[in-house]
Amino acid sequence: MNKKLYIQTLGCAMNERDSQHIIAELEEKENYQITTNPQEADLILINTCSVREKPEKKLFSEIGQYAKIKKNDAKIGICGCTASHLGESILKRSKAVDFVLGARNVSKISQIIHQKRVAWVDIDYDDSSYIFSSKQNSILKGMINISIGCDKKCTYCIVPHTRGNEISIPAHLIINEAKRLANQGTKEILLLGQNVNNYGKRFSIPHRKINFTQLLYEISQIDGIQRIRFTSPHPLHMDDEFIEEFAHNPKLCKAIHMPLQSGSTKILQKMKRGYTKEWFLNRVEKMYSLIPHLSISTDIIVGFPTESEEDFLDTLDVLEKVQFDTLYSFIYSSRPHTEAAKWIENKEVGEIDEEEAKRRLILLKDKHRDILTQNNQKELNNIHFILFESYDEQNKLLEGRSDTNKLIRVKAGRNLVGEICKVKISEIKGAQLIGELM
Repeated sequence: MNKKLYIQTLGCAMNERDSQHIIAELEEKENYQITTNPQEADLILINTCSVREKPEKKLFSEIGQYAKIKKNDAKIGICGCTASHLGESILKRSKAVDFVLGARNVSKISQIIHQKRVAWVDIDYDDSSYIFSSKQNSILKGMINISIGCDKKCTYCIVPHTRGNEISIPAHLIINEAKRLANQGTKEILLLGQNVNNYGKRFSIPHRKINFTQLLYEISQIDGIQRIRFTSPHPLHMDDEFIEEFAHNPKLCKAIHMPLQSGSTKILQKMKRGYTKEWFLNRVEKMYSLIPHLSISTDIIVGFPTESEEDFLDTLDVLEKVQFDTLYSFIYSSRPHTEAAKWIENKEVGEIDEEEAKRRLILLKDKHRDILTQNNQKELNNIHFILFESYDEQNKLLEGRSDTNKLIRVKAGRNLVGEICKVKISEIKGAQLIGELM
């Protein structure tokens, strides 16, 4: 008889992929079957994110809710980044939790479920050569990890303390997984890592010399794979070789995430990002010169300690110059184990006034909304190639994404899910793009 697994995934694509690994391992090795109803589950897992606002408070609130509704003999396990940095303290604060599994220890899931009241959160554990059981939610689009951990020392970021040092996954494992996905009908793959374009810096086993640009080329040679995306690259490692491959390889989708964080060189130095405002704009300018229709998304933090009005205006200046298609923006929030948090604790710097930080965030979002409104109008009559991902039979509506990652809806009398079709934008409704088949 199958046991039931319920899993809640919070945070980024890395966490989504970790959850896929967990599900596959438990289905294949422990006879679990996924359920969407926590009340019928034999095992409830929360795959946590420490980047979220007030992650600890949210976590213990959710543990309490699941503890109230779960079956008497059901287990609760906490996984992911918050699990990594809180560790055994989760067990001390909540008797409802059976085990804690860190983000770097996912491959141990089939072992820890048989333990009681334990925390495995070794951030030095190396499973870069571990071959996970295979499970993808969609055969059209698949995700592949190419590295684990992060070597960067950004002063605001907790990730190095939850996922450990950066290790690249052996290229043959990545290529084999891409071929397996292609053979089962996958058309698009997303390569995952904290700093994907730093791939090849360190392997834990003897390995041939290879960098991210070369890896992209090798994956693009696989028959059946029609589109390749990746996240997240670091602006510091966007050298000319990478940009040339990105621009000229037709299988590489022309959408890129470039986390700016701040437009001020002074603040970027305080953040230890490793690049300047000028470097970032230079990389953008080079890419736009080769790919005029390129779509760029970014992350921006406002209100970082010591950020002045002049620093914030630098950020608005970059926003205006780059014309980001997608913006993920946040007010700085202190995270444990980070250098910036220690500055504040030691009173070396003060925090930006909360109301002032909110004002800056509103200005940033309003400015970006204006940019999107103007740029969206330019989409009318533009032509895109869309990979259709869903079809609403009742309304005869197809939905998919362009290689520039724009979500486009098309009226059609037939199901074309899985096909890549030429579409002309015929109507714009706010931020929504409507197209017609050509």
